[in-house]
Amino acid sequence: MPVSIENILLKEDFSHADLVLLLNAQGQDKTKLYTRSAEVKKQFVGNKVYFRGLVELSNICSKNCLYCGIRAGNTKPDRYMVTEEEVLEAAQFALENGYGSMVLQSGERCDGQFVDTVSNLLQKIKELSGGKLGITLSLGEQTEKTYREWYANGAHRYLIRIETSDRELYYKIHPNNKKHDFDIRINALTLLRDIGYNVGSGVMIGLPFQTIEHLANDLLFLKQLDVDMVGMGPFIEHEDTPLYEFKDLLWPKKERFDVSLKMVALLRIMMKDINIAATTAMQAIDKQGREKALKVGANIIMPNLTPVKYREDYLLYEDKPCLDEDASECRNCLEARIHMAGDEIGFNEWGDSKHFTKRTISTKE
Repeated sequence: MPVSIENILLKEDFSHADLVLLLNAQGQDKTKLYTRSAEVKKQFVGNKVYFRGLVELSNICSKNCLYCGIRAGNTKPDRYMVTEEEVLEAAQFALENGYGSMVLQSGERCDGQFVDTVSNLLQKIKELSGGKLGITLSLGEQTEKTYREWYANGAHRYLIRIETSDRELYYKIHPNNKKHDFDIRINALTLLRDIGYNVGSGVMIGLPFQTIEHLANDLLFLKQLDVDMVGMGPFIEHEDTPLYEFKDLLWPKKERFDVSLKMVALLRIMMKDINIAATTAMQAIDKQGREKALKVGANIIMPNLTPVKYREDYLLYEDKPCLDEDASECRNCLEARIHMAGDEIGFNEWGDSKHFTKRTISTKE
């Protein structure tokens, strides 16, 4: 007898075979998946969407990831570092507009000057906001000392995307050397957890050489890792990268988007109370991509607060949206999108992962 989608969706735990079947769902089966994920979202995290005001701090990167437009080996971008004054202006905008949190994202650097700059910014953002703004960092692999220093200075969430949980595939999209070490990246997530951060990760969907079976394993990996937040979305190629050579192996963009939505929906069902971002890459393929992600399970949106003059040089992938929108335009656009999705904005709230809060309480007990 064929397996019933309804019965699979009511399981407490999905097997790898279940996930492969669900990731291949079409038609009415896909609708049933999205209906179930929307129910889980409503029950466990509600219909509040939390803003994370994003500052793309710098496109200077020490790494050479084969898919990334700001990789060290790409000589085309003008390299920049947002000034302290500009970061604090963004923080002031976030505070005045009811954003509960900010995200500082950057190319990966671990030199002393960069570490000190980030520590200084954390202190000043906390001082400017009277401690009201939560701060997420997405600044790559660092030493334990640096993670602890940034945590002590006010950062409390940290995102390191693994991009794929498959070791063999990892080294098809990264150089195989000490600077791009799979185990170091995985171990960083455990270290961040031990320090006390809300820990986030994520994967790219539709990479060359990637299969549905890989993605099913990615979902199981994220659950096993017990992450608090996830940002994932479709892989979008960039012509100034080595991986562009394999563009003919890519799924059509519509398929990458479709599978990305299913990944969001499935992770919401599997990890009911984590935070899941509706990523910009979703909107790069589908104009309503972020609304669609919200409808099937996402609950985080990241309005871009980076000064417009820098945005053309922070192109991790092609066709990135919102390059010419200033912070006010971006806010208005995203507010409209959130309401169109039937959600409301959690103004002036950190919106920490309920999963993190629950685990923290149980650990203390």
